Amino acid sequence: MKAQHITELLIGLAVVVLLARLLGALARRFDQPAVIGEVLAGILLGPTLFGDVISSHLFPADIRPQLAALATVGVALFMFTVGLEWDVAKARGSGGLVVTVSLSSILLPFGLGSALGLYLLREHQSSNSTAFVLFMGLAMSITAFPVLARILTERGLGRTTLGVLALACASIDDVLAWSVLAAVTVISGAAGADQWRVLLFVPYLLGMLFVVRPLLRRLRTSSGALAPAGFACVLAGLLLSAGATEWAGLHFIFGAFLFGAIVPREQTERLRAQLHDQLGNLGQTLLLPVFFLTAGLNVDLSGIGLGGLRDVGLILLVAIGGKFAGAFFAARGHGMPARQSAALATLMNTRGLTELIALSVGLSLGIIDRELYSLMVVMAVVTTAMAGPLLRWILPQRLVEAEAAREAVPGGVRAALRE
Repeated sequence: MKAQHITELLIGLAVVVLLARLLGALARRFDQPAVIGEVLAGILLGPTLFGDVISSHLFPADIRPQLAALATVGVALFMFTVGLEWDVAKARGSGGLVVTVSLSSILLPFGLGSALGLYLLREHQSSNSTAFVLFMGLAMSITAFPVLARILTERGLGRTTLGVLALACASIDDVLAWSVLAAVTVISGAAGADQWRVLLFVPYLLGMLFVVRPLLRRLRTSSGALAPAGFACVLAGLLLSAGATEWAGLHFIFGAFLFGAIVPREQTERLRAQLHDQLGNLGQTLLLPVFFLTAGLNVDLSGIGLGGLRDVGLILLVAIGGKFAGAFFAARGHGMPARQSAALATLMNTRGLTELIALSVGLSLGIIDRELYSLMVVMAVVTTAMAGPLLRWILPQRLVEAEAAREAVPGGVRAALRE
């Protein structure tokens, strides 16, 4: 890189970090997750409002490959922390309620989204029609586990029956969504002539479970903390795992997620907290804002027109209605009160950064075009932004406090739902 490019890169990074932090703090002042402000920061720096006036000066074409590389590392770190937080044990002892709500909140929006995909396919180009239809179903079905967890914590619902149930459903949704996205990636032919490499995923998975997972147990000290060299080993393993799935044609996000998911859960609370803090701080402060920038540079709503407004309206209707109806009626079918069922359905509509990552995968593989990508980003922002205000309307603070006092959950879904 030339000295000029290094200067431009460093100045651009400084602008991205500061603007993301500023708008993230502003979003929290309006009772919104910080991710809303960070996403808007990326869109603001993109072509939607000012064309190429800002982006071409701050982020010229010569430094965009470096920005994309940093964004890739940021997404890998984020997916690792998602896997680190994911715990299948949350769904145990639910008597089928968690499974039913999870499946209903995926299958209904997936079906409606696929039908919408058939309609949108007439106007939007795709490298693979089948992958396009399936991808649209997937995009309507996603729930963002990390954002949902933060909303529950901020509302004081984290240890109530509703909170534990929402987290359990979201954890199942996460795994199902990534599994479907992996299948869509394979169908799209991302690996080209090397599609046979996908077959290596089975031995890769077995190696992760029966070789890497036991090795990770040895990283902690007698106090349960991370051994001195452990951080470097985990970081290297994360990058290797992400690289392995990318090489196999499954996209690097799956390897990063799986590496986080296989970190042992038993007696490793301190180790996992250290990993989350050390990797999460780097990613959230620097690398994820760069991802939001690269995502925002691909969003252009300046020429949306009446056809685009119609499409975004249909997308919002299917995304919100399908997810809400699937979760609400499944919860009601298990005898959950209407107010709590509506609150659960609202929480399951939170999409956040998880949706943006999936959309970026679809765009990079040519499954969706840039125009549809822009409209889907609008859906991701709207569905995430509406969760907090709607939840506050459905469950006022006085009811939240009463429920938290009455239904504090010490042991997960099993304790919350045993009655």
